[in-house]
Amino acid sequence: MEVHREAAEQAAPRRISVVDSVYERIYERLMSLAIPPGARIPIDVLARELGVSQTPVREALSRLERERLVQKAHLIGFSAAPQFNRKQFEDLFDFRLLVEPEGARLAALNMTPEALKYLEAIAADMADGGTPVDRTSRYSRFARIDAHFHDEIMRIAGNEVIRTTLYNQHVHLHLFRLLFHTRVTQEALEEHENLLAAFRARDPQAAETAMREHITRSRARLISAFE
Repeated sequence: MEVHREAAEQAAPRRISVVDSVYERIYERLMSLAIPPGARIPIDVLARELGVSQTPVREALSRLERERLVQKAHLIGFSAAPQFNRKQFEDLFDFRLLVEPEGARLAALNMTPEALKYLEAIAADMADGGTPVDRTSRYSRFARIDAHFHDEIMRIAGNEVIRTTLYNQHVHLHLFRLLFHTRVTQEALEEHENLLAAFRARDPQAAETAMREHITRSRARLISAFE
């Protein structure tokens, strides 16, 4: 029994690593639209393509289902989540404009040196780009960190209703699937810096304005996906 337990403990980290790796590879395919919105995702085919068993593929897809990037239907299996249509897009941005500027205002009021330092670290990580080897992986990584940056602002704001509602929509991941372009990331970085400047100044009005401008400009950048 002791030998089996030790073997299981040694195997567990490797298994987690495989699932994480499979998750990242499927995530990048979804974000770059290599797996198109609405396309079926056969587990057996994907497992062969990735050179793994079906178990980590199934676990990775379940994780992506929680993030609403894939969906599962009875007797059909997994498929990529459908892309936003224009009405959903407009509704989402109307909602964001109602709640996120207020969240930024509250965050400025609640900002501490520690919270600001952590936000700045997230922004720096976003700008750095890390070690992704191609534009697809870099863009996918940016989308995830962007979501984390916005979620952290809402956490600092202290309104869990706003934060939970936005987080559960995974809006940033879906928005980045609309337009695969480096201009989106560069302009977003500049707008994030405006937000950070307002937070450094502990200026709630400036933070509210910066967030409103960021969302408005994001809408303008991404609306071309429907044209």
